Amino acid sequence: RMSIRFEHALDLSCAPAKAFAILDDIAQTPKWITRVTGVEKLTNSRDAVGTRLRYSYREAGHTGSIEAEIVSRQPSEHLRLRIEDKLANVTLDFRMSPRDGGTRLVNVVEIMPKTFMARVFSPVIRNQLPKHVCAALEELRRLVEEAS
Repeated sequence: RMSIRFEHALDLSCAPAKAFAILDDIAQTPKWITRVTGVEKLTNSRDAVGTRLRYSYREAGHTGSIEAEIVSRQPSEHLRLRIEDKLANVTLDFRMSPRDGGTRLVNVVEIMPKTFMARVFSPVIRNQLPKHVCAALEELRRLVEEAS
């Protein structure tokens, strides 16, 4: 089965620790992913590998929620989330490294459609994904730079 993958890198004017702190703070997520209306922790642990999260979202007049799990978390360096729902498995991967006094952030989104309908819509998703990812990362940049 074909997965849909999109990778985007951008340079931020802050240190990797600050970029990581905003990515890692679920209260900040709706500020940079506009379709997300809220995030709650489903496990009462501190943020760590295995922590489960529920994202509420609104898109095209439709509301819903999806669950995610932190599968890798290395402060100031790497955050990886896995989302599994009935339509697709999604991996969100963020890597940070120091660059020219700031941070190079590389985001990889991988979507593995699971149903026939999800596969039918794959060309649309593949077409729309870059726009959504780039818009979210530009919002993230704005948040990070306001906080610096």
